[in-house]
Amino acid sequence: MTANKPVKKVTKILIVEDEGDMSLLLELLLDGEHMDLEHVHNLTDARTFVEKEQPTLILLDNRLPDGYGIDFVSYLKKQYPLIKVIMISGVDAAAADAALATGADFFLRKPFTRQQLHASIEKVLAGSPQHA
Repeated sequence: MTANKPVKKVTKILIVEDEGDMSLLLELLLDGEHMDLEHVHNLTDARTFVEKEQPTLILLDNRLPDGYGIDFVSYLKKQYPLIKVIMISGVDAAAADAALATGADFFLRKPFTRQQLHASIEKVLAGSPQHA
């Protein structure tokens, strides 16, 4: 008789990033981590995906071809308050404060390490907002 192993819950994550290198990096860093990863390149596609799929978490770049991620956070938090949002950007501390004030659950500054990425996801999913 074999013991039942606990099954890890798969987390659905949407990556909203228009830069191919950064998208690939995020996917490589998160691959094999019990995460269902989806990727879009702009806010229009992100909105469509969220309406259909309602992911658990969104990794959101700020500067996108059709707008700013920080503006999208307000929409997300009004329409889908349970979706967690990690804003990823290479900008200064004022932008981090603005993102968090707008409703982002965490701000991760570029460049970041794999450990920082995983720690931010764990904190957000556990309900501990901050920035790094």
